[in-house]
Amino acid sequence: MRTLGQLGIGEIFTLVGDHLNEVLAVAARAGMRIVDLRHESGVTHAADAWARITRKPALSLVTGGPGHTNSLTGIATANLAASPLIAVSGGRATTAGERGAFQDIEQVEMARPVCKWAAQPPNAAQIPFYLGRAYAEANSGRKGAVHLTIPVDLFTGVTDAPSPVPQPVAASAPAPGSKEIGQALALLKSAARPVVIAGSGVWWGDACQELRLFLEKTGLPLYTITMARGAVSDEHPLCLGYADPALNQAIHTAFREADVFLVLGKRIDYRLALGGPRLFSPQARFIQIDLHPQELGMNRKLEVAICADVKAALSALLDELGDTALACGPWVDRLRLLRQEWSGKVAETARDSGLPLHPAAFYAELKRWLPTDVSYSWDGGDFAHWGRVSLPALRPGRWLRLGPLGTIGSALPNSLALQLANPGQPVVMITGDGSLGFYLAELDSLVRHKLPVVLIVGNDGGWGLERELQGEFSGGQTVACELARSRYDLVMKGFGGDGETIDTLEQVRPAVQRALASGVPYLLNVNIRGARSPFTQWQIAGKKK
Repeated sequence: MRTLGQLGIGEIFTLVGDHLNEVLAVAARAGMRIVDLRHESGVTHAADAWARITRKPALSLVTGGPGHTNSLTGIATANLAASPLIAVSGGRATTAGERGAFQDIEQVEMARPVCKWAAQPPNAAQIPFYLGRAYAEANSGRKGAVHLTIPVDLFTGVTDAPSPVPQPVAASAPAPGSKEIGQALALLKSAARPVVIAGSGVWWGDACQELRLFLEKTGLPLYTITMARGAVSDEHPLCLGYADPALNQAIHTAFREADVFLVLGKRIDYRLALGGPRLFSPQARFIQIDLHPQELGMNRKLEVAICADVKAALSALLDELGDTALACGPWVDRLRLLRQEWSGKVAETARDSGLPLHPAAFYAELKRWLPTDVSYSWDGGDFAHWGRVSLPALRPGRWLRLGPLGTIGSALPNSLALQLANPGQPVVMITGDGSLGFYLAELDSLVRHKLPVVLIVGNDGGWGLERELQGEFSGGQTVACELARSRYDLVMKGFGGDGETIDTLEQVRPAVQRALASGVPYLLNVNIRGARSPFTQWQIAGKKK
């Protein structure tokens, strides 16, 4: 506990177990904030979300054996999302190894493939050193998850000579080279149809203000993705919305017409079609700015590669630019027209007034009654994807997604952390009936911790996305895709929260207002029809090629 205090960690995300009883008792006496959940994977998801939101390492603490194996999904999720999670598991006593002890498994080697670094302290005296090392590993270079197994006899051990704690140091991000900055500006000035794509590096680098100033000075058009959603509001005249081709059909044309891309803190990965011709013109030239040198040019040839912190690079670009503005007004007008055309198609779909509700119609009505300062925890599935198409990202750090592992269900423990980080402000979790089932017991955690998250569950009685994919490629036949249309609002009430079912558009406004005013976790069980989202359409089109 002293070590965690020295490292600046004041919260423990946990689920109690025999290996942890003594350390949790000391944590409580020390005044640590203890956030206990109902499933170990929910624990690691919530800690991961806390790390992403606060931009600093977070600690999860679970028991060994099945507690450890349950936690692995959250560890892997955090690691792929480059989130600095310190995942600690208890374990059987060091004196009981290889003797048929209870819950005796090889935890460190099990965790190693899904995290940056994994270890086990050799004795109690070394716990401070290993925690400090874990903090440094999680928070340096490409941030990510780390793991420590601490056997129960080390937790209860006594030492008169604890090791010193390696103290966190401020990360010294590489500064951009003046030559590369000049080359990047020269290329942008020569472009007829430039585009800026901003990714999570903007959020992690705290570069939202620099990005907005850069856009306003240059007049360049912006698309955002991952944790850069809301870094510049979707309502800003130079922000054209999502950079995700599965959700924003406007960019199918826009990106193929663009001749120069400035990619800020975003991997050119599967979400950007691996930089390939499905999304980008082969002739388009790329500038990529990323803190991690291994990302530069990985999937797409670069004209200019800048290995630097995004904040520092944008500041250097602004300094070098001086008073020069770029002449791209007609191009921005073209992009706005493409955006309007796509928004019109979504609005046309949303005019469907049939029952059960079409998801697009529900979101169009929901959008009218949500406050502008809302934070979103997004799950996967067709219902959630319709929401990401329909609702704007307005503020930085308020748009929390699953991450590259696509761990459906984790939006619920994520929403818990999001509400903890934003007390007194509205948090909305959006999920489907299938995804909700993974961590259903965390409804109890929301109630116990008095976190008034509004949970919106699209209930179409099935695994909608898989149902659409199977139906498309199997002549309409589906397997293992159907669920009961359960009353999840009653489940929420059973845990001590509140909720109601929505069947019609007229019910949306009063239900949302009651939910936001309730002061308790409130679940809106929205009966919808299965409707293929643009995300699924994109998936189907890719499989057909």
